[in-house]
Amino acid sequence: MLSKYINTQSRYPKTMASFALHCFFFFTLLVPFVFTTATRDPCSTAAPDGSDDLSIIPINAKCSPFAPTHPSSSVIDNVLHMASSDSHRLTYLSSLVAGKPKPTSAPIASGNQLHTGNYVVRARLGTPPQLMFMVLDTSNDAVWLPCSGCSGCSAASAAFNPNSSSTYSTVSCSTAQCTQAHGLTCPSSSPQPSVCSFNQSYGGDSSFSANLVQDTLTLSPDVIPNFAFGCINSASGNSLPPQGLMGLGRGPMSLVSQTATLYSGVFSYCLPSFRSFYFSGSLKLGLLGQPRSIRYTPLLRNPRRPSLYYVNLTGVSVGSVQVPVDQKFLTFDSVSGAGTIIDSGTVITRFAQPVYEAIRDEFRKQVNGSFSTLGSFDTCFAADNENVAPKITLHMTSLDLKLPMENSLIHSSAGTLACLSMAGIPQNANAVLNVIANLQQQNLRILFDIPNSRLGIAPEPCN
Repeated sequence: MLSKYINTQSRYPKTMASFALHCFFFFTLLVPFVFTTATRDPCSTAAPDGSDDLSIIPINAKCSPFAPTHPSSSVIDNVLHMASSDSHRLTYLSSLVAGKPKPTSAPIASGNQLHTGNYVVRARLGTPPQLMFMVLDTSNDAVWLPCSGCSGCSAASAAFNPNSSSTYSTVSCSTAQCTQAHGLTCPSSSPQPSVCSFNQSYGGDSSFSANLVQDTLTLSPDVIPNFAFGCINSASGNSLPPQGLMGLGRGPMSLVSQTATLYSGVFSYCLPSFRSFYFSGSLKLGLLGQPRSIRYTPLLRNPRRPSLYYVNLTGVSVGSVQVPVDQKFLTFDSVSGAGTIIDSGTVITRFAQPVYEAIRDEFRKQVNGSFSTLGSFDTCFAADNENVAPKITLHMTSLDLKLPMENSLIHSSAGTLACLSMAGIPQNANAVLNVIANLQQQNLRILFDIPNSRLGIAPEPCN
């Protein structure tokens, strides 16, 4: 606007009156934008239109209740810290891909055990609504959170208070929800209908007990009555995280399944960069507001673990070179669980070791420099050579995802090093499962269309 205004001045007489008149019109247009921006609270829980804001917030960002009061860590330090849990996350994911789901895996499990605390989303539960911040997890069906009065829960927990909600109720053992939810137990005989509850141990030093309950869930303008979730009432040990879990998998107890009649099994998210301390992304539920210009690839389904979102990764290119990879490390196999999933809880994209080594070797060849290691990243080089770094393209059926450079490289806190932000699967994890992680999904709209078994990807500035 300013450049257009300046360019038009040569066509008008340069009189004081004319100059004053143009200044008046220019500032009349500009000032409303200034005031609007200045009065908008970036951490407000209400969107500009007055509705609730379904924003997605990096766990360490300003608007997250779990952010440090005085942040001192750099972006690379935060990413390295989060990525240090990837090996545990991959072990958890690998335990899901082969065989039947273990009863202890859902619907309630520790976010620390699941290693999925990178992004949180706002949700409101109860009547009147209570604001909760819950971890976003596409590879889990659980919806759970600590409840007030929980014995042994973290003091930092944003606990839900059932006594303050007029629509709260427990779930009986005789209900369908109780039979659908894995890991829940009921007494074998009881004169009265029993509350659906369970106990779980994990990590060697931690355990908790919870009830399956129902209450009203409010998401943006939508009100969902009788939403079932886990209400933790006691815990021991040091592993239970302060935040709840919002599972977006395909299992019967997930948010997606419980709201299928309202949102038609369609949702999308846009994850902001970990560098976006003051900004958040967004979660969109249902068909309304989804991008019209978007490319799709089929979603594959593992009948042994249908919650995971598999895609058919056919190859990877580094620059213009498609690296040679044995297809057995990419091909989907519902028996072994082999293949590639897209996951919101893993930090950096992981490939089976032979696949990663082929990508890394070609990347190093094209950069042509000396390399060093930084945390989980084994291909770091002088940032001065970044201009010759090739882009990475993930080839999927009907869709080629050329990663933006910011999704392929991460920089040291001093800015002197740039690192390839991918890695091989640790030796202690299942080597057959490739994971497209959240660092590579940032600033992209990722759309899950479950009824039509397809995944859509489109560029979007989430920040």
